[in-house]
Amino acid sequence: MTVSDPPKPPAAPAKASAKPAATEKPSVPSGPGLGAGAKLRNYFLTGLVVAGPLAITLWLTWSFVTWVDALVRPFIPLQYRPETYLPWTIPGTGLIIAFVALTTLGFLTANLVGRTLVEFGERLLDRMPLVRSLYKGLKQVFETLFSETGSSFRKVGLIEFPSPGMWSLVFLSAPPGQQVADRLPPEEHVSCFMPCTPNPTTGFFFYVPKSRLIELDMTVEAAAKLVMSAGMIQPNGGDTQKKLAALAATAQAAQIAQQGTAPPAGSDKAAGGREGAANRADEPSVALAESGPARASAP
Repeated sequence: MTVSDPPKPPAAPAKASAKPAATEKPSVPSGPGLGAGAKLRNYFLTGLVVAGPLAITLWLTWSFVTWVDALVRPFIPLQYRPETYLPWTIPGTGLIIAFVALTTLGFLTANLVGRTLVEFGERLLDRMPLVRSLYKGLKQVFETLFSETGSSFRKVGLIEFPSPGMWSLVFLSAPPGQQVADRLPPEEHVSCFMPCTPNPTTGFFFYVPKSRLIELDMTVEAAAKLVMSAGMIQPNGGDTQKKLAALAATAQAAQIAQQGTAPPAGSDKAAGGREGAANRADEPSVALAESGPARASAP
């Protein structure tokens, strides 16, 4: 009895064509480009950010220079004014003359003759009832502000104000005097000035126990910017933004690398579905191929 050769299974072209389909990646449509209006708005905001601070700085500087010129010019004789010989006014001459005059006054005050004249003028002012208190107060303020060894506004701290759980920024000034310290509770106190937002020239002044104060490692300039901007300009904001940007870039790179090594879950399901359909299409051929050898081995 001759056994006929079993029929050969077909080449299964469906499965071969399914493999390229499994490796194909769905095309991601690119986002729509910015319109003309959005581009103009971005350009305008960029120009405003660049030119705004520069314009305000120039305006404030020019206002200060013209204000000093207006104060000093009446004391300069006409024959010494530059505009007497020139067809235009030279700005800044009054500021230069004021700087030279103040420097000369400080030089003369440092010697014995100048100190004697200043003491004589202070004695005259000390005899005036209203001017005396005003002059003494302003002199003490200026000496404290411009003193190199003074302790006014050299540190920044936090106090729990106006209610528990709420903290306010304060500037630390000189410690209380002996007369005030004797009336305070037996604990070390600190003089604090709490500025208001956005105008830091107004605020509250009070004495607070040092144990209830948290000193900050922050400069007075940074604290003033924080108060005037209502918290929008944070200290070391540039460094913080750089760190956050670096962390975001690292996370994005790791995510891209992970997506490159492992295909997306949706594409795996689609490829699995295509391969399953191809396998189901080849099931009769495979079954026929498997049954063929079995019949051939039977006697």
